[in-house]
Amino acid sequence: MNSRVIAVVGPTAVGKTAVAETLALALGGEIVSADAMQVYRGMDIGTAKAPMTERRVPYHCIDLVDPGTPYSAALFQYDARDAIQGLASRGSIPVLCGGTGMYVRAALDDWEFPTGDSETPLRARLEALATEIGPEALHARLAELDADAAAAIHPNNVRRVIRALEMAEEGTSYADQARRFSTRCSIYDATLIGLTMERSQLYAAIDARVDAMIAAGLLREVETLLAAGFGEALIATQAIGYKELVPVLLDGASLEEAVESIKQATRRYAKRQLTWFRGDPRVTWLDVTGMSPEDAAARSLDLVESLVPSLRRL
Repeated sequence: MNSRVIAVVGPTAVGKTAVAETLALALGGEIVSADAMQVYRGMDIGTAKAPMTERRVPYHCIDLVDPGTPYSAALFQYDARDAIQGLASRGSIPVLCGGTGMYVRAALDDWEFPTGDSETPLRARLEALATEIGPEALHARLAELDADAAAAIHPNNVRRVIRALEMAEEGTSYADQARRFSTRCSIYDATLIGLTMERSQLYAAIDARVDAMIAAGLLREVETLLAAGFGEALIATQAIGYKELVPVLLDGASLEEAVESIKQATRRYAKRQLTWFRGDPRVTWLDVTGMSPEDAAARSLDLVESLVPSLRRL
């Protein structure tokens, strides 16, 4: 696939959406979201979705499923590539925008996800075997079938050993898949722009965003989702901004303490995002410290045009 894709990545609250919209407008494109939480309907304020009335270009890969519905990077790969190919076929530039590193790579890179995510007779048999013979013997069996995979997996990681055995019996290799995951090779003609910001300013932007979410009605949004029966989905580990507010509504916990917890969790998440994307040598970084959203967008557009001279703004 030689479709042109522009990706805007980086930590939360750094200003990716404004930049992506400007690029899409200028280059005749549309946005493909790469955010693991924006796929859920009704989770709008806490995931920082651009409000419908404020979107300057069409968005794809948001509001795909209800909260709690199983969704994965493998499913996102299918949805994102469908959107990318649809846009490319119409002559529109896909602008991938998001901070979920696994989703960005799932969309862009030469990854093949295992098909055995759900319960199968083969998996049930291997799980029963693990219970019967124990982890060491199970690992020894893997070593007989796929020595490279056995060398890469600790015997105590029974779940992964079972998956590797499952793949071996299906004629594929866990080790080969792991090597493919570690190799950064896009199936598209992709240009990745990373936005970064001086740490104290980024943390101040995160705190301001959380305060704005609360002011915009995040607590009411959580209350609505709870009333709709999505409580278990909201307390999932990755649902920052939701799981912290559930005890406020159900148990009378302190709102002030919950808000501080959201800020702390978001700052930690931003650090993980930066670590992930800084490990990708394909990313060209733009430091937007001290810039207004308009200046950051303009600088990003100049950067993209310098990296891809064939692109012309409308």
